[in-house]
Amino acid sequence: MASLPVEILLGIYLGILTGIIPALVAWGLGFGFKYFTGVSIPGFGVVVLAVALAGVNGGLLALADPNITQSANAPTITTAILVVTAISLYAHAKGDQLGSNFPKRLSLSGLREKTLSRDVVELIGGRDEVRIRVVGDVADMEGYPPLPDDLRAELREASYTFPADLRVSELEERFAERLRTEFDLGDVTVTIDEQGRASASAAPPFSGLSKRVPAGKRAVSVDALIPTGLARGDEVTLLTADAQVRGTVVSAKSKPPGDATVTGPAAPTIDAAADDEDEEEPAAVRAPTTSGGEGRLTAAVTRTDAGPLVRASNARVVVEARGTRLEYELISLLRRSNRRFRRLTVAAGGALDGTTLGTASVRESYDVAVLAVRKPTGWQLVPRGTVELAAGDELYAVGTREALDAFAGDVA
Repeated sequence: MASLPVEILLGIYLGILTGIIPALVAWGLGFGFKYFTGVSIPGFGVVVLAVALAGVNGGLLALADPNITQSANAPTITTAILVVTAISLYAHAKGDQLGSNFPKRLSLSGLREKTLSRDVVELIGGRDEVRIRVVGDVADMEGYPPLPDDLRAELREASYTFPADLRVSELEERFAERLRTEFDLGDVTVTIDEQGRASASAAPPFSGLSKRVPAGKRAVSVDALIPTGLARGDEVTLLTADAQVRGTVVSAKSKPPGDATVTGPAAPTIDAAADDEDEEEPAAVRAPTTSGGEGRLTAAVTRTDAGPLVRASNARVVVEARGTRLEYELISLLRRSNRRFRRLTVAAGGALDGTTLGTASVRESYDVAVLAVRKPTGWQLVPRGTVELAAGDELYAVGTREALDAFAGDVA
């Protein structure tokens, strides 16, 4: 007869060996009942079935059978029964948990509507953001010329931060738009997984100035005294001897004094064509700006205004004020008052599904305000209490971070 520790080790080995099939059955029962019916079956019943499947005569009743408890290998059998019981309970709990979290309708589009994993979220500037960058090589797009090696390397190094609560599909759209705008790409497609890893395919720029000129406008170049800090997209007024023309800057370049090359933290040309290749100091701003002085400016103007500019040998440049972007000013005011805004999607069976804003008493119950509702039929700004909500509607709510988290837990 073996010693007690040896019999216990033998019982653990026997329990693990015979408990694999019962554990799979326990997991399947837990997952199936929870997924299809929403009901959790009692763990005790699953354990009884699992022990019986393990080949123990009478299941758990074997622990009360004198023929077993008083046999020579009683410690081995008892330990094996306990091991099978523990494995089956654990498998049942995991199956039940997966059944409650597993999506009822799984599709590729559904996966794309998910947000990123919390593991890749960073706390930046007091809010949750995620940094997205291209992982691996940037592929060429079929039907387009291949990317230049230097442009491919710049795309691999590009990284941008976005709000962490955006859906994956929206992150893909925003990341692709940033790449397209920053590098003037002909076309780009981006795929992002839940870990924030992006794979991209891109086409090189297939046009220069003509791509930046809006439809219906003409690009005209004039010699002028270029203001310092002028950038592409600025609104300017060009004053000539016989006309006053308003336009949008699409390119500008300051002439360096003498034959010296202009260097410094701000690029002297918006097209970045005259940058000093040996300059290693990083640019102070992302968008290239002019360094001021005599130079040449190209502006997008209407067809009727193009004639006077073409005839003029020189022009004076007056930069127009665009004012404060109201949406950014609103965000600043909200942050200064410790408020945030968040977009939420009403979930089927949630607290707001099939009810009105007034009935739900959103402001009183959750201490948040709903600024807008987006339905399949369109937007409803500052919605009234009579607006009825349904699954799939998008809400734009304002409140403290804690209030929004509680509201999201009930709504989404």
